Amino acid sequence: MTTPTSPADHVELGTLTYAVQGHVAVITLNRPERMNTIGSTMKPDLAQAFLQLARADERVRAVVLTGAGDRAFCAGADIKERADHQIGANDFFVAQKATHDLLRDIEEFEKPVIAAINGVALGGGLEIALCCDLRIAADHAKFGLPEARIGALPAAGGTQRLPRLIGEARAKYLMFTAAQIDAAEALQMGIVNQVCPGAELMTEAMKLAGTVAAMPPLSIRLIKRAVNRGMQTDLDSGLEYERYAAAMLIDSEDRKEGMRAFVEKRAPVFKGR
Repeated sequence: MTTPTSPADHVELGTLTYAVQGHVAVITLNRPERMNTIGSTMKPDLAQAFLQLARADERVRAVVLTGAGDRAFCAGADIKERADHQIGANDFFVAQKATHDLLRDIEEFEKPVIAAINGVALGGGLEIALCCDLRIAADHAKFGLPEARIGALPAAGGTQRLPRLIGEARAKYLMFTAAQIDAAEALQMGIVNQVCPGAELMTEAMKLAGTVAAMPPLSIRLIKRAVNRGMQTDLDSGLEYERYAAAMLIDSEDRKEGMRAFVEKRAPVFKGR
C-alpha cells in the first residue's frame, strides 16, 4: 500500500514557484529575465499549481498570485519566443480554447485568488490578473492591453473581462489606443482594489489573503460563485442562484459555529464543513 504524501510547502516548477504560508498559497511567476512573460511551460505550470497543488491542499484557503522581481507581474506573451512560430487560423482557434479554459479555471477556482501586481501587467499578464478575484498593485505598476499595436487583439479574455470590470468605453479606449496606465489610474478605473508602495506589496497582499482565509471557506466559495454566476446572467437567475447558495450553507457546521461564537462572544473556529 502506498503511503499518502503530505501537501508540499514549496514546489519549484519550470516557470513558477509554489509555496504555502499558513492558509495561503503563494504562486510566483518566475521568469524575471523575460519579464515573467507567458512562455516555455508557464501554462501547464499554472494549471498544476492551481488545479493540483492548491486545490488538493486542504490547508489552503486563499491564493496570492504574483511575479518574481520588481519589474513585471507579467508582460504578456513571450513575443521573441513566438516570433518564428507560424500557426494558421484554424489551428490557432483550436489551440486558444486551451488558454481560455486555463484562465476560466483560475477565474472559477473555488478558493479566492488575489493578484499582487509587482510591476507591469500587459497583454496576457493583465488578462491573467483580470481572472483573479482581487488585485493589489505596487505604485510603480503599469497596465495595458497593447495587442493592437502589433496587429493582434487581446485573445485571452481581455475583450470580455475588462469591459465587464470597468465599462465598455474605458475598455475600448485602452484597447483601441494600446495605452499604458499607471497604478493610480488603474485604481481610479476600478482595475485594482488597492495601491501601495512596492516594498509593502506582499505584506499587504498576505494581510488581505489572511483576512479572507480566516473567513468560513464554504461561505467564501459560494459568495464567489454567486457573484460570478450573477455577472453572467439576468437578475432573476442570479437571485435564484443566491437562494440556492444560501440554502447550501444553512445547515453547515461553519454557520452553526459562527452563530454560536457570536452568541458566546468568542472567535469562531471554521473548518470548511
